[in-house]
Amino acid sequence: MTDAALDLARAAIWREGLRRRVRAVQETEPPAVEGSLTRMVGLTLEAAGCQASVGDYCDVIAGDGSRTATEVVGFAGDRLYLMPSGDAHGLGPNARVIPRQRAGTVRVGPELLGRIVDGAAQPLDGLGPLSCSASVRLTGRPINPLSRHPISEPLDVGIRSINSLLTIGRGQRVGLFAGSGVGKSVLLGMMARYTSAQVIVVGLIGERGREVKEFVERILGPKDRSRAVVVATPADHPPLMRLHGAWLATAIAEYFRDQGASVLLLMDSLTRFAQAQREIALAIGEAPATKGYPPSVFARLPQLVERAGNGATGCGSITAFYTVLTEGDDQNDPIADAARAILDGHIVLSRRIAESGHYPAIDVEASISRAMHEIAAAPHLAAARQFRQALSTYQQHRDLIAIGAYQRGSDPRVDQALALWPRMQRFLQQDMRERVDLATSLTALTETLSEPAK
Repeated sequence: MTDAALDLARAAIWREGLRRRVRAVQETEPPAVEGSLTRMVGLTLEAAGCQASVGDYCDVIAGDGSRTATEVVGFAGDRLYLMPSGDAHGLGPNARVIPRQRAGTVRVGPELLGRIVDGAAQPLDGLGPLSCSASVRLTGRPINPLSRHPISEPLDVGIRSINSLLTIGRGQRVGLFAGSGVGKSVLLGMMARYTSAQVIVVGLIGERGREVKEFVERILGPKDRSRAVVVATPADHPPLMRLHGAWLATAIAEYFRDQGASVLLLMDSLTRFAQAQREIALAIGEAPATKGYPPSVFARLPQLVERAGNGATGCGSITAFYTVLTEGDDQNDPIADAARAILDGHIVLSRRIAESGHYPAIDVEASISRAMHEIAAAPHLAAARQFRQALSTYQQHRDLIAIGAYQRGSDPRVDQALALWPRMQRFLQQDMRERVDLATSLTALTETLSEPAK
């Protein structure tokens, strides 16, 4: 090789090395700009001097070296408002605030099946650390609504009254509206055990801590736990962690949906999610609007709910049930009203029905599945309509019948409803240990409506 050719080869090697170094510099994350803690009022921390965006995570270093994880929830000028996701005891003035790199993602994978984690995806079951390889955004990525596969087939949830009268489609999002103590958790547990979905994701958000173990051991059971993931952030967790619990449960469901699985997402409850956002918004100075709820609460609800549903054609589905706590059994509660507008149906549990010993305490007249007419056959729809009409007719004349003021033969519709009433009562009741599949539910509906023997 001549000297000229050797010089050209050396120059090419030098240029290639320079390009690699320039690319490495460009791809290197800039160093985190640290700040210091200047103020803490209630749950809100105020930091100055650091650079971070809303949604980024920061570590606050206490005097003893312990770290408190926080998230940026707002800013004013050069001041950042942080919300802790754990215990903030021990923090003092001028504590170091260090922004994290590449925050806002979570590790997911099939290793999550059969596990119980908290809102930070840390195991609670004592079965060792998780070794998930896939990484997804905690807040998800929006799907083009025109890319979603339409709801076209029913999902068997194992509950006779829902399968037949409030048929749920794969990819549907349904609200379970009820006051306290009328059987929401038991109904969710029945769905978790009896559903035909391949993967179950349960989000226990802001509820009592004792319900976590009870749900896993008594309601879910070891058999169905193997196909389930439980995300638990009880009421004693900080509001930010409760938000993260709902987001994490949805992110896990999205992962399995994108793998082609049929996923059942059970979230208890949407109201506690809204209350956590209210606590955060009020703490950073957002003005309350509707019955003490700031506007950001009503913006967060659709952002969470819209992540469920069918994926693109060829992907799986997320069929979601969100419990909504109606305080004082008020169906016009702001969160209940907002949830009804963004969900694809609602199932109402009645305290009056529950107090009569009738379980599940579903108020069929007040409940509706907006996707049922798309997935049910014409004979099924006709039978469900006949059942509802007979039930409504009996309830309208209930008082007259109770006091003996109604005379048989006065109205053929009432006579028919009166004859069907015992059968309808038996049809609507179901023991929590009894599974009734979709086909059996439709057969039972037809038999209930057959002409009673004289």
